[in-house]
Amino acid sequence: MSINLNTYDVPTREGRLGSITGYFGDLNDLVTRSRCGKLKNRERCFSQSSSCASGCALGQLLMIRDVAVIYHAPSGCSNVGSGTEVLAGQLASRINVSYNSVVVGTDMNENDTIFGSLNSVRKIVLNTYEQYHPKAIFISSSCVSGVIGEDIDSIAPDLQDELGIPVISVHCEGFKSRIWASGFDIADHAVLKGIVKPPQEKRNVINFKNFFESHRPQITELFAEFGVKPQFLYSNTTVEELEHLSESLATVCVCGTLGTYLGNGLEELYGVPYVRTINPMGVIGFETWLREIGKVIDKTEEVEAYIARQREKFIPLIEEEKKALKGLRAVIGMGPGYTYEIARVLQELDMEVVWALAWHYDYKYDNGEVPPALDHLLDNSPDNIKLSVADQQNYEVLNVLNKYKPDVYFSRHPGSTVWAVKQGFSAVYVADEYMAFGYEGTLRLIKAIKDAVTNRSFEKNLAKRSKLPYTDWWYQQNVDAFLKGEKNNG
Repeated sequence: MSINLNTYDVPTREGRLGSITGYFGDLNDLVTRSRCGKLKNRERCFSQSSSCASGCALGQLLMIRDVAVIYHAPSGCSNVGSGTEVLAGQLASRINVSYNSVVVGTDMNENDTIFGSLNSVRKIVLNTYEQYHPKAIFISSSCVSGVIGEDIDSIAPDLQDELGIPVISVHCEGFKSRIWASGFDIADHAVLKGIVKPPQEKRNVINFKNFFESHRPQITELFAEFGVKPQFLYSNTTVEELEHLSESLATVCVCGTLGTYLGNGLEELYGVPYVRTINPMGVIGFETWLREIGKVIDKTEEVEAYIARQREKFIPLIEEEKKALKGLRAVIGMGPGYTYEIARVLQELDMEVVWALAWHYDYKYDNGEVPPALDHLLDNSPDNIKLSVADQQNYEVLNVLNKYKPDVYFSRHPGSTVWAVKQGFSAVYVADEYMAFGYEGTLRLIKAIKDAVTNRSFEKNLAKRSKLPYTDWWYQQNVDAFLKGEKNNG
């Protein structure tokens, strides 16, 4: 689907990519149905709370330095930005730069909801500019302002002319999509539409879409091997740097779910190649990713030389360390950009993936193709992995854990991890997006798994003292008990 910058809004992942939040089946079935266009979402007759697209959208935009986000919402909703603001400031201090971004809520009340409050929004924008002098301002809608039809698109251009900086409307009404990753696309659309400028000249830079740039020094050193510099997105990025994204040699990402809209958008609009491979996790993923970058920037020889040096150094260590993991059984519960990638990495480590849960599933990315991780798993997996799409439905996760009793559970979300530990299962919280990145990351992951399965006293003691809300009746149900529709999406 083409990227349309003439509109202020972004089609949801459900509408744009055919994404789903309900599925129960296996790897072969999921990929086959994705390829032939027969995949259908299965609705739940019961659902626990999930996350909101606003958190992802505003979280991405607030990572940019020297910007203001005006969130047109009740005061409670504005809380989604406070944690990101603190985190972004801490990340900026690590590299000795000033952050100076701010999120301002419009504090909508009952009167605003009935009569509208665009005049108040305008005053808040002007006051925010006067106080903080941001380099760009994002005016974001919310569920409440979206329901009453507040026309933030009409005031943004006038304010931009008045202030002389980008003022961009952002539509992230949480009710529009069950898939919070739609928020990543909303933020990317705002940047593409309101900040990125047409290219003037090529720069020796690669756009790198990641979450929190925790490996900034390592990635900078890696790219220097090939004579290029990384432009991290969006953490610690300036508005001026974003203006030049169209001049980069390529765009890469650490997570396909995170990077699809921006990567495909820059390629479609400005001809910046988007590197579409499995993610750089584990040895196979890292080498595949590097080789594709080498092709795109015409550095194949340099990449091969680097890989040869690193393999000589790290492969013997990895092969020795992973012996302790052989045959361990794992369940995975993460966002789709990591679930299928971590499944592949665990198989590289000779572990058995007995079940993989993804919080949603994009059955086509913006280039119209099945996510590379799924294609790779289908072609290379020794087993037909059982899969489900669970939308952070912990009652389904615990049902799977109780039935399959894995040696270790992997998650990228602390709430899910805690519930597994309360059941008595060892868990590895893959919070760091670079935990399995490259050769050194693979070694770190192996160590984390060994630590988790070697000493299980904490999990066992906690399980003895935790009373869970799940009865034997629920543990005896099939994991798809609350999914309506034909089994395996038939």
